[in-house]
Amino acid sequence: MPHLTLFVLDLNQVNPLLVERQFDAYHPLLSTVRGTSASLVEHDMLEQPTGFCAMNPLTIKVACSNCNLRELCMPVGLNEEQLQRIDEVVAVRRKIKRGGTLFRNGEAFTSLYAIRTGFFKTCVATEDGRDQVTGFQMAGEIIGLDGIVNDHHTCDAVALEDAEVCVMPFDRIEELSREVTALQHHVHKIMSREIVREHGVMLLLGSMRAEERLAAFLLNLVQRLHARGFSQSELVLRMTREEIGSYLGLKLETVSRTFSKFVEEGTVEVRQRHVRILDTDALSRIVNNQQACH
Repeated sequence: MPHLTLFVLDLNQVNPLLVERQFDAYHPLLSTVRGTSASLVEHDMLEQPTGFCAMNPLTIKVACSNCNLRELCMPVGLNEEQLQRIDEVVAVRRKIKRGGTLFRNGEAFTSLYAIRTGFFKTCVATEDGRDQVTGFQMAGEIIGLDGIVNDHHTCDAVALEDAEVCVMPFDRIEELSREVTALQHHVHKIMSREIVREHGVMLLLGSMRAEERLAAFLLNLVQRLHARGFSQSELVLRMTREEIGSYLGLKLETVSRTFSKFVEEGTVEVRQRHVRILDTDALSRIVNNQQACH
C-alpha cells in the first residue's frame, strides 16, 4: 500500500535480502514459524467489529525490534533499551478483512496504526453521498494522523485487501517521545511528510492534465514500492480505476482512456490490474514537462 498478490516481483531488480524480509512481512505466520515456534500459528482471535479482528497479544508478541518493516515506520539508531520501550507501546496487532474499516469519520482518536501488511484507502463522504478518496497507504506507512488535530477521525480508512496493523496508542507515544527524542523527531517527520503529500495532491488536482496526473500517480506508487524492496517497473493495483479516478479528480472513463493512451504509446503494459511500466523516462517527462511550465 498486500499479501504478495499485491505486487509482481522482478527478481532481477530486487535485493534478495529485501525479498526475504518482505516475504516474512507479507506472510507473518510463516515468519513466526521460521523464527520461533509453530504453535504460535494457532492463535486466538479477540472479538472486534465486523471485518476487524485482533491477535491475542499473549499469543503472538509484537516486537518492533524484530519487525522486517521497522526502518520504514520507526526511527533508526535507537539503542536496545529504547527499542524495548517502544515494543511495550506497540502491544497489539489487528487484522482487518478486505472491505473492513479500521476507523470511521467521527470516531474518537486513540491510536496511530503502522500498516504491517495490506493496502488501505482513506476517503470522506461528499454531500451527495459519494466517497472521495483522499489517499492510499501501504505496508510500512503510518495511518490515523488525521485524528490528532481534533481528537477524532475525519475520514474512513478501508482495507483494499486483507490487512494487519500494529496499534500504537497515541497517549503512550506522546509520553515516550518526551523521553526518546528520536521518536519525537520521527513523529514530526511523519506529520511533515503528510503535509508535503497534501501539497503534492493540491498541485496534482490544481494544474495537471489527465496524463500528467496518472503518470505522477504511477511514478509515486512504484517509488514507494521500490523503497520496500519491490520492482521499479511492475505492480498489481489493489485499487479500482474508479478509486484512482476519485483520488486524481478524474472520471472513470478518463482514467481508462489515459491508460489506453499510455499502452498505445508503449509507455506501459496493462493486463487488468497488472501494470508494467515499459518506459519510466517517458512518464517522468510527462510530469516534468508540466512542472517546467510553472
